[in-house]
Amino acid sequence: MEQAEKRKKHRISVTLCIALAAIEIAAFYLCAKSMVSPAAAMQAAGMKIVLDAGHGGIDGGVTGRTSGVKESDLNLEITYLTAEKFREAGFEAALTRKTDEGLYGAATTGFKKRDMKKRKEIIEEERPAAVISVHQNFYPSSFSRGGQVFYLKGSEEGAVLAEHLQIAFNALYGGKGVKKRTKATGDFFMLSCSAYPSALVECGFLSNPKDEALLLTDDFKRAVADAIVQGTIAYLSSVSA
Repeated sequence: MEQAEKRKKHRISVTLCIALAAIEIAAFYLCAKSMVSPAAAMQAAGMKIVLDAGHGGIDGGVTGRTSGVKESDLNLEITYLTAEKFREAGFEAALTRKTDEGLYGAATTGFKKRDMKKRKEIIEEERPAAVISVHQNFYPSSFSRGGQVFYLKGSEEGAVLAEHLQIAFNALYGGKGVKKRTKATGDFFMLSCSAYPSALVECGFLSNPKDEALLLTDDFKRAVADAIVQGTIAYLSSVSA
């Protein structure tokens, strides 16, 4: 078992060595425009990432305090942009929810449980290197801002993944005058439904007018997607060391 684990880490290390250089090169572009890693940099890796657009269908999640935008719609838009950027970087990207509908079938009693069960089944079928669930935050006070990343308590890999994603989100919002946030544990189904490294990202606060305005723009949605990709690649590089 120990030798198998060493071989696994060595294989990941080899396939990600080019990605490390790609991240450094992309740092300049992250400041100037959206980060896109060269597709050839990660093609050999063949790694799969599952992206989960939270909510959907009759479960719209929270809504923007000013615009009334549905969280479920923003989640899906950002998820598609993130999947595109992962594919450009040579990864495989699988989505749990691909439309504005939920995954529960008929909107009858127990729909939420059926929806969660289907997401779990997709993750287990895909056997990903990481799972990222995309959401938007909301707080009674309108002052809270920034991206917040959650992981399952007791999951070492989840904690490392969340840490790298949080660093990327802090960098994203740092230029907007937003204070740094720290990763946090969360009791969310998408974090505990499988054994794969998982994180839930709250991309911003729809209860804050500045965050909400940013999240309604295409440029910032792409920047959020960049942050998710950058943080995930940094995580994969760290666990292969």
